[in-house]
Amino acid sequence: MTHAQHAKPGAPSVFAPVKLLISDPHGEYEEFSHILRGACGRVRRAVDEAFPDLPQSDRACLASLVCYPRERTARLLDGVGVKERPALLASLIAQLTTLLSRYAQERAAGEVAAASPGALTATVEELLEGRLSAEEAAQLPQAVDLICALARAIQLLAVERLYLLGDVFDRGPSPDLILDEVASFPEARITWGNHDIVWMGAALGQPGCVCHVVRICARYGNLSVLTDTYGMDLSPLFDFAMSAYADDPCTAFGLKGSPDLSPADLERTIKVQKAMAIIQFKAEARLIDENPSFGLADRKLLGAIDFDRGTVAVDGAAYELTDTVFPTVDPSDPYRLTPEEEAVLHALEQAFIGCDKLQRHVRSLLDRGSLYLVAGDDLLFHACVPLNPDGSLKEVALFGQTYRGKALFDAVDGYVRDAFAATDPEARKRGADLLWYLWLGQGSPLFAKSKMATFEIYYIADKAARKEVKNPFYQLYEDPEVLAEIFRDFGMDPERSRIVCGHVPVKAKDGEDPVKAGGKLLIIDGGMSKPYREKSGIAGYTLVEDADGAVLYAHQDFSGRKAAIEECADLFSTARVLD
Repeated sequence: MTHAQHAKPGAPSVFAPVKLLISDPHGEYEEFSHILRGACGRVRRAVDEAFPDLPQSDRACLASLVCYPRERTARLLDGVGVKERPALLASLIAQLTTLLSRYAQERAAGEVAAASPGALTATVEELLEGRLSAEEAAQLPQAVDLICALARAIQLLAVERLYLLGDVFDRGPSPDLILDEVASFPEARITWGNHDIVWMGAALGQPGCVCHVVRICARYGNLSVLTDTYGMDLSPLFDFAMSAYADDPCTAFGLKGSPDLSPADLERTIKVQKAMAIIQFKAEARLIDENPSFGLADRKLLGAIDFDRGTVAVDGAAYELTDTVFPTVDPSDPYRLTPEEEAVLHALEQAFIGCDKLQRHVRSLLDRGSLYLVAGDDLLFHACVPLNPDGSLKEVALFGQTYRGKALFDAVDGYVRDAFAATDPEARKRGADLLWYLWLGQGSPLFAKSKMATFEIYYIADKAARKEVKNPFYQLYEDPEVLAEIFRDFGMDPERSRIVCGHVPVKAKDGEDPVKAGGKLLIIDGGMSKPYREKSGIAGYTLVEDADGAVLYAHQDFSGRKAAIEECADLFSTARVLD
């Protein structure tokens, strides 16, 4: 472990709880879970302090036991004889009890009890109070469960609160496990990311959101998240894509990254991606016409194609198409869904609506989440506060009303909740359509770009046409006066406050600094998701806050859960003390 030691005389104990701020895990469950369970290395530091005479390898294995108690205990017991088993269990229970007692000194008695599983709370208390010895506890039938209870209590006491700044979904394989892990931590809050919002909309069956989610899963060779993780039946889509695009090479629809797919699955996934892109363009045209206040008319590009010449007009310029095969598009009525496409889209909408597991995860996002949070002096959100080029707060029109700054965030948060809870069907539809707008709208605090260039990325080779211009927030966030105006608008003290956000991976490998404006703004998206690591050069950031200040950890590639359990491997990180 290479976390920097930054304690000093009078500093809080390593056993004091910390706040963890993490952004953009994008389905990378194993690294996220390891950071959370080990309090970003804080548990290992606590082990070092509590057991200075233990060999380093034993301390590493004890920290691994805290993070993965059941798996690590099973490995230690494997091959141990019946006679030796009680001594080994007693040793593990004694070490964990010593460690937990040090954490308990920093917390109220009620917090320790709350961190212990109900069935074993009394037993944990007896160990801490010395009324039950480790040797006696090792003889209990539930001794292994007790080890797990002690380790879990340490995990929960080590982290005072988790703040997850959005984008649980897409790219990586296990967003469901991340949300389950977050749900198991009582003090966890989420600020929604753009990828979370589009999945929330898909869970409602909102057609634009459904199309984006399925297309993105296909683009990254990740359809198994839908079929295996969430148990959705995609056979109508698979059959349609393989039939409608049977003879189509789909030249513009290669997959991102290097997904581990068989040749047959690769071909099918490419065809699915194209099929969903065309259905998306058609479905979005309907939504654009139904919601003129969104200002997205320029995104209707199927109608801008010259099918005879093989070109498309974008922003007044004609570009040659990279793919001219459109078997389901009628040039005289390009936005009409074929009966087969209508059936596929309807089946997909029902698959999302009917997925109980996804509905449970979306409910967790609603219950624990919001568009932004004010946590002490930290203003937390996923992407940006939309600004004008002069640094003033950008006015955004939604359904006939105009909002900016905090008022915009509050209005959006309300519309999102209306999508799920309003009794008026029209209010529910407005909210659902807004979820789609938040994914790609210029005024969205979660998108923060001039356009979503999905069509151009697929069909135009010229990078100038593909360019998505970031909101001025990203050019002006080094200006202290601009940030001060944002803080004042949110009712915060500009002298004391700071913004913590994610969304845009920091190009650390190119020397980009995640600390902006002298520490008034931090971008903590460091590419935890594997597809982004080529951009960032690292494997994510974690901001750790305690009574002593804040430390930003930059992570390198994690060797994985298996290595952490079997070899007591840890996450290699470097620390930067901020304040």
